[in-house]
Amino acid sequence: MTTGGRDATASPEGAGAGTPLRRVIGPKLLILFVIGDILGTGIYATTGQVAGKVGGALWLPFVIGFVVAILTAASYVELVGKYPKAAGAALYTQKAFQVPFLTFIVAFMVMCSGLSSASAAARAFSGDYLAEFTDFFPPTLIAILFILALAALNLRGVSESVKTNVVLTLVELTGLFVILAVGAWAVLTGDGDPSRLGEFQAGGTGYALITSVLGATALGFFAFVGFEDSVNMAEETQDPVRTFPRAIFIGVAVTGTIYVLVALVSSLLVDYRVLEGSSGPLLEVVKAGGLDFPPKLFALIALFAVTNSALINIMMASRLCYGMANERILPRALGRVLPRRRTPVVGIVFVSVLAIGLVSTGEIAGLGDTTAFLLLCVFAVVNIAVLVLRRDRVEHKHFRTPTALPVLGAVTSLILASPLSDRPAHVYIRAGVLLVIGIGLWVLNRTVMRARGEG
Repeated sequence: MTTGGRDATASPEGAGAGTPLRRVIGPKLLILFVIGDILGTGIYATTGQVAGKVGGALWLPFVIGFVVAILTAASYVELVGKYPKAAGAALYTQKAFQVPFLTFIVAFMVMCSGLSSASAAARAFSGDYLAEFTDFFPPTLIAILFILALAALNLRGVSESVKTNVVLTLVELTGLFVILAVGAWAVLTGDGDPSRLGEFQAGGTGYALITSVLGATALGFFAFVGFEDSVNMAEETQDPVRTFPRAIFIGVAVTGTIYVLVALVSSLLVDYRVLEGSSGPLLEVVKAGGLDFPPKLFALIALFAVTNSALINIMMASRLCYGMANERILPRALGRVLPRRRTPVVGIVFVSVLAIGLVSTGEIAGLGDTTAFLLLCVFAVVNIAVLVLRRDRVEHKHFRTPTALPVLGAVTSLILASPLSDRPAHVYIRAGVLLVIGIGLWVLNRTVMRARGEG
């Protein structure tokens, strides 16, 4: 992309030009990073709300979500291989369509999706899982302090943040393996109610059944988002062209398999109405299982899991700001890097402030659904972009996805983003307000650039 007479993708010029990001992420670390990015708030906190939409057939939305995630992940793998730069979807959009306004909107939607996800995680942290230990402090205050603590960790450096992610990923995997162990024990001892697995909340067939499944899938898709964040770490990954395909596909496959199994166990042991009424649904599964696993210990594991989700989303949003500042789509100041720590300090502060503001705008399910809606719109654009960019040849070899996959990815993303998914009106309103804010920022940024003779 050429901006102001220069190739802005060639080098990180501008505010952070003299301080490149440090390549500290190897293949194994990236796989754990992708898994940790996908796992977390979605499965630990919104499983109950998904069950409330679909009923006992809780596993079905996660199977469909897994398929949609794989389709779009293939497009991201091709694009990050061709363009191993920070900025992700926004970079791909600009290269494909050369429309700066569209690029900005995509970047803004991705950033807002990360922040609404972090806010959902903050809400989940201060909910039923924490209530196992204390309910003395106001949940909103806890959520705000939670985000501030993660911002401080992010400022210390990507190495510290990613290593923390590895630890938290192993912890949250342990929690999900506990759920699977509880399910295995229930099957062996004859506990649970297998008839629930085919029970639909709509209680019939036709349009109502289709919309309930689509609505559950759209919300459940929140559990799969995260793989797209990893491409924003391209400039901090060793040999990204070779590393990303394996990491993303393994990450989506591992998490998708675990999600479907956890959904089966949850529906087997707990009625969907009980799951729907809890902000800590997997805790209900542990309590209903025959194994004597301490609920407080599982609640602690769940707190680590939602912490990991929020940490990565804050990290990714700040890297997006960094990349967009270097592309001259956002103000230069957002690309400023701490010389010693090499972390995008202004971007971290900016996204943390916005995340704190979002904490007070909705509950876990609403924020999660907002995240999924925004990203489904972005995914549709990315799947189209990968086809458009087939005409842009690069000198190095990279992964190329079969043409049918991005076509199917775009169609399925648009269906799940549409009103067919029976999404609550407040989700569209929240997303609309965010877009209005984005358009306002675009106008302001362009005005400032013209005043400085840069646009």
